Amino acid sequence: MPAVPALAHAADLADFVAASPSSFHAAAAVAQRLTDAGFAPLDETRAWPVEAGGRYVVVRDGAVIAWIVPTDAGPLTPVRVFGAHSDSPALKLKPQPTTGRYGWLQAGVEIYGGPLLNSWLDRELRLAGRLVLDDGSVVLAATGPLLRLPQLAIHLDREANDHLALHKQQQTQPVWGLGAADSADLLAELAAAAGVDAARIRGYDVVTTDTARGAVFGKDDVFFASGRLDDLASVHAGVTALAAAGTDAGHIAMLAVFDHEEVGSASRSGAAGPFLQDVLERIQVGLGADLEQQLRALAASWCISSDVGHSVHPNYPDRHDPAVLPVLGSGPILKLNANQRYATDAAGAAAWHAWCAAAGVASQEFVSNNAVPCGSTIGPITATRLGIRTVDAGIPILSMHSARELAGTADLLALRRVAEAFFRG
Repeated sequence: MPAVPALAHAADLADFVAASPSSFHAAAAVAQRLTDAGFAPLDETRAWPVEAGGRYVVVRDGAVIAWIVPTDAGPLTPVRVFGAHSDSPALKLKPQPTTGRYGWLQAGVEIYGGPLLNSWLDRELRLAGRLVLDDGSVVLAATGPLLRLPQLAIHLDREANDHLALHKQQQTQPVWGLGAADSADLLAELAAAAGVDAARIRGYDVVTTDTARGAVFGKDDVFFASGRLDDLASVHAGVTALAAAGTDAGHIAMLAVFDHEEVGSASRSGAAGPFLQDVLERIQVGLGADLEQQLRALAASWCISSDVGHSVHPNYPDRHDPAVLPVLGSGPILKLNANQRYATDAAGAAAWHAWCAAAGVASQEFVSNNAVPCGSTIGPITATRLGIRTVDAGIPILSMHSARELAGTADLLALRRVAEAFFRG
């Protein structure tokens, strides 16, 4: 049975996920936790202080970068970056989102990322995201349970259990009411949730998300199920670890939460964009570093790219490597791939195991079955952009990209403890 700290951490993660139904809400939730911990918010259009202490900047979509400048910081002070991402696969509202036919109100959506579409069936869904108003201001909006994607009854498709596959246009449009499409306005529901006039909305980025709260369950409470564990489990581990870090580490402790990982990271707020490099350069210049000193500092720096990976699935063992079989509850995973889909190398593996040992945490390894190539994540992108030594790691889960994913309760706290050891140095 997980210890009380692990259960408390899981309960706090459930709160964090509930407060983070979209990437924009996740960035705001991170900012609020950092503010509560004494971090100061910064504006990219203004000069930044360089004195010791914690700071963060949230300006780019659902991305946020936070850091602690140590008391002895100088031009050659290295950085330790714990990276994660705030977005998850979802259904995203299209332009003219109020649709419907045959007496049903429906939402016009497109597919964001690579969700397991059948997992979105027969769930109460909410809408969440940002609204941009006529004066350029941005407000966050999140409804209560509003939509549902109803599955066709077995009586009308006797072979559904043999070949369930949803047409991405025709069969993924949720229902949210009854009546003609011109009798209602889906954006008005969002505006009401945000407390603004719907006529003022000029733009929006809004996704669907599961309304069910994260929960611990199973024999001895070993499981934790929730939406958006990919990758809010890592974001939560990183922000809780950074909030507890001090100013005496001898390096700059940094949390970098990116948006748009699920669609390739190629955006101004994604890992392939300039956000992290911009922040690092401004910090280093503020500390008096010239170009050579900036490069020397980066050469002495580290990044942990933390994203979820696959646990061995007991019903599909043939999809996994036959020898490397990570399982829930046995610790975070170190992710390796010969084709650089993950950035971990031998030096990174040694460093990872040292941080785990310092944290008193057991670790597992993950590598793909040769016939089932793995995806990628922010680690190789960050290493490519900055030349910084990078380790890809995370926690093992099942049901990745489902509307509701499954983790090991103990692994969640273990990842945070590794992040804390990483920040301590």
